[in-house]
Amino acid sequence: MYFTYSLLLTLVLLAWSPSVLLRALRSPRYREGWRERLGCYPEVLLSRLQAVQPVWIHAVSVGEVGAASILANLWTARRPTLPLLVSTVTGTGREVARRTFPQAAAVVYFPIDLPMVVHRTLATVRPSLILLTETEIWPNFLYECAASKVPVAIINGRISERSFSRYRLVQPFIRRVLQCVDLFCMQTGTDAKRILALGASPERVHVVGNLKVDATPRADASSLAEQWRRELHIEAERPILVAGSTHAGEEEVLLQVFSRLRGEFPDLLLILAPRHPERVTHVEAMVADYGLTAVRRSALTQGRDDAKEVILVDTVGELSALYAVGSISFVGGSLIPRGGHNLLEPALYGRPVLFGPHMENFIETSAYFIERGAAIQVSDAADLTRQLARLLRDPAARERMGQAAMAAMAAHQGACERTVALLEQLVL
Repeated sequence: MYFTYSLLLTLVLLAWSPSVLLRALRSPRYREGWRERLGCYPEVLLSRLQAVQPVWIHAVSVGEVGAASILANLWTARRPTLPLLVSTVTGTGREVARRTFPQAAAVVYFPIDLPMVVHRTLATVRPSLILLTETEIWPNFLYECAASKVPVAIINGRISERSFSRYRLVQPFIRRVLQCVDLFCMQTGTDAKRILALGASPERVHVVGNLKVDATPRADASSLAEQWRRELHIEAERPILVAGSTHAGEEEVLLQVFSRLRGEFPDLLLILAPRHPERVTHVEAMVADYGLTAVRRSALTQGRDDAKEVILVDTVGELSALYAVGSISFVGGSLIPRGGHNLLEPALYGRPVLFGPHMENFIETSAYFIERGAAIQVSDAADLTRQLARLLRDPAARERMGQAAMAAMAAHQGACERTVALLEQLVL
């Protein structure tokens, strides 16, 4: 099975390579890090890695980097000499990881999951422990870890309904792969049931909660909101809707809703953060088609103070903190069938949270917040317009929802402590 998997992966990479080469010729961004993905590191990095046996934390992209950093901050506070290596898959994730993990020995790209590459990488890095965020199942990498007797833990483990269905198609193979993982720290009971159904050993599976619940704002929410209003040149008391992690098909709906709301709330400002920053140019043209004035977040950093109805977030790693400035938050990936995105970040700042009908990736979390009056699930554009208008008219209702969100967060804190306690058993 491993041979078949490696052969298929090789064929996929060969088929994909012309597209990658074309992108690399057009943009330096796509040329970055390919030697690292092949397990080849610069000499200065090699000397740094070979001096220690780091705890290797792998976080695919921005969201996973944030969750992993919460755990790393607690653990390194207790073990100041704990060496860390951080890897990501995306360029944006790497950029954020470099800022978020100043204590790391290095931030690198994760290796391509081919036997020779992962063997070379592990022989070079010589990690004492590997932490994979959410559920990163790389068969050859995990097999090589087991062969090299390097313990592996899944932290903040989560399996979406879509991923679960796909893994079940190759369950006998996945069962073998999961035997290479020493510890599963899963977010919810549903996630634990799914990983057990796929073949994880029951004694290795623990429900610990979501690491992001343990996040603490960098400052009091009100003072952080004030700071962002100054940074973005937004007038005091101006109502703001923050729509984060939106996808194609959602921006059109949000702009329609926003245009309707401005009839009653002419000062309403929309902060729109596409899930993929490279789509900002396309979304910017869409905003203009609706006759609205947009300005990019990066332009405001440069001191521009244009009249604006929409702020487009074209920066990386700021969305979580930007939720603090909003009067109301909308979580994207939910108006279309993408399974939704993390609703904990706006809840952390005590903001009302709205999302669409597609929250399959966060079923338990979204249900928990809805039950406590901390979030609202809307069915369509008309329902979204109706709920937003109601909340904009009623500051007291927004305050109640925000307080309920913070109370819901507080009731489920402790995932970090529980995870560290389990990880300590894997580290001598």
